[in-house]
Amino acid sequence: MALRQLTMAPRTRAQLAEKMAARDVPEDVVVEVLDRFEEVGLVDDRAFADGFVRSRSAGRGRRALVQELRRKGVDDETAEQALEVVDHDSQTDAARDLVRRKLRSTAGLERAVRERRLFGMLARRGFPTDVVLRVVREELDDEA
Repeated sequence: MALRQLTMAPRTRAQLAEKMAARDVPEDVVVEVLDRFEEVGLVDDRAFADGFVRSRSAGRGRRALVQELRRKGVDDETAEQALEVVDHDSQTDAARDLVRRKLRSTAGLERAVRERRLFGMLARRGFPTDVVLRVVREELDDEA
């Protein structure tokens, strides 16, 4: 069952344990299997977190990435290590790209409406408030 899960997509130890528990696999068997998988390198939460951050950092802020990693069972220390590549500048660049794409679809609206929509979009994606405010205002000013 655990191997089947891993062939579909990378999984964390916690995700695999949850799947096995849902199928009533005894706890001692779950621990034994997952310990062996870690020994041979089939389960590696650090590698999972690194890959997850690399693949998703372009469209999400640091806060959203941390929340997603927690939901997948990655501990805070491992998540923080993986998020070292997401600095303030990379978040600003990602937010700027998202705002530029969204600007086209809000072209005929009033500035206040556009600001509100852009602020909300970036906030929901976990970008820091200072980045959200600065990027939205700069991009709207540049467009005008």
